[in-house]
Amino acid sequence: MSGQFPWYVARSSGLVAWALLAASVLWGLALSTKILSPKVRPNWILDLHRWLGGLALTFTGVHVVSLLFDTYVHFGLVSVLVPFATSWHPGAVAWGVVSLYMLAAVEVTSLLKSRIPKSVWRKTHFASFVLFVTSTVHGLTAGTDTGATMLRIGALMTGSLFSGLAAARVLEALAPTPPARPRTIPVPVDHPRPGRRLDG
Repeated sequence: MSGQFPWYVARSSGLVAWALLAASVLWGLALSTKILSPKVRPNWILDLHRWLGGLALTFTGVHVVSLLFDTYVHFGLVSVLVPFATSWHPGAVAWGVVSLYMLAAVEVTSLLKSRIPKSVWRKTHFASFVLFVTSTVHGLTAGTDTGATMLRIGALMTGSLFSGLAAARVLEALAPTPPARPRTIPVPVDHPRPGRRLDG
């Protein structure tokens, strides 16, 4: 195996993992806000959101494992699992380690959604907002391809779209819930029977 091959795999899988994560987060925000019509909720749309998140976790695993085989930086298992445990850009790598744990937590609770309290799933799922930020910071500070103009433009556009959708989602969550309309029970009317005199 070429000494540079694991590094190329780590770089490419990291970029793909971030792109899949961004797509999953943006798709989830679009589903949870009023941007899409409430009638547009077929099962495949929700499945696509989950599928993108699962792929993001898979490529993140490839990214981490390939770093263990890199012969340039010499990452160890502790370096990729414990924040600030590496001497190579410790702060930048720490953002990635934190992102790994948050992504795993979001995906695991999503798989266990039917078996855990809904409040636990909801609170953990809101970590996706922070996850997008931490993974983006990791990619822009630890990646060796961050100097590419197209990558910076893509990150800027994605970040702007995320900011807009996240703001809309937060505003919707903070908006007061309109009071429920009281149910009106029809009062039966005592109609006179046919042939009954109304004058007594």
